[in-house]
Amino acid sequence: MKKLSWLIPVVPKRALLFLAAVVWTFAGSMLMYKGSRMLDSNNNLPWLKLILVALAGILFYVGIFAKLSMKHTLRILKMKNRHPFILSFFNFRSYLIMFFMVAMGITLRKTGWIPLGTLALLYLMMSIPLMLSSIRFYYTGIYYRKFVVAIVAPEE
Repeated sequence: MKKLSWLIPVVPKRALLFLAAVVWTFAGSMLMYKGSRMLDSNNNLPWLKLILVALAGILFYVGIFAKLSMKHTLRILKMKNRHPFILSFFNFRSYLIMFFMVAMGITLRKTGWIPLGTLALLYLMMSIPLMLSSIRFYYTGIYYRKFVVAIVAPEE
């Protein structure tokens, strides 16, 4: 039987970084778009709420997403295979978490368990760490050679 490895879509690691950046940007943009569309224009103190949402999003980034995006970036840079599978910018656990979060967001929106105004603020809050995390992937992809020399080369 012939080897069918040529059927598996692979990309260079640098492209994988940009693919991860696009996915995180898309997710953050979708949340920002949906959250802004659900905002109640008759809301009390909308600017104060948006400032608090922005601060909470930044704190969420600093507390969780900065480490998470760094972990994924380093994992991609340290992959032994120079042309990994196109979907390997996440590990399996991260795909499960992503699926759960998307399903939970859809469920909350469709069921009305949380008022749309509050859900809008949650969507906007979550868009911020996603967008900020995508910057790390773009930056690492743009300066890929510098990172490969600094991170990967010393171990080889």
